[in-house]
Amino acid sequence: MQQRINGAKRVAAPVIGSQSCAPLLQHQVLLGVDPSLRGTGYGIIRLARPHPQALAFGTIRCPATWEHSRCLLRITEALRDVLRQYQPTVCIVEGLFYAQNLQTALTMGEARGASLVAVAEAGLEIYEIAPRKVKQAIVGYGAAQKVAVAKMVQRLLRLGRLPEADAADALALALAHAQQNARYSLSAPKRI
Repeated sequence: MQQRINGAKRVAAPVIGSQSCAPLLQHQVLLGVDPSLRGTGYGIIRLARPHPQALAFGTIRCPATWEHSRCLLRITEALRDVLRQYQPTVCIVEGLFYAQNLQTALTMGEARGASLVAVAEAGLEIYEIAPRKVKQAIVGYGAAQKVAVAKMVQRLLRLGRLPEADAADALALALAHAQQNARYSLSAPKRI
């Protein structure tokens, strides 16, 4: 108090000391991955002003006639190529969902594992976001249809064409992570 009376200048201190926007500033190129055995979506965005830019997106396709092991290798190799070309610093993968069919859950887990191997080899930080939270962040409705997500992603990234569903989901993951880290968040993203 005596310092204030004597005219000392006050210095503003952050209200929340431990939370900051550092992850957003630290990661400028983000990779989103929507794993699936027959169609793994990926999307790379660069954080920029006035809006994020899509650097690349697509779907890693595997024909139904291929064995699981061949599909898993294809997913890993394709993601390695994408990682080498665009050099993202963080990956956001779709969180696990509860499947009614055990075989479907196992197959999805295998595809997710193949994706995570490629990303972990590159040394990226990996986060996951639940599908409903991504839809909520992008569309504003947690049970939105895939088409609504794709249209909103197209609009947010100013894409000339509507991305395929799996690629749109991957881009939405990256956008949701960027949005989540652009402001103070009470719950930190789940790092895996």
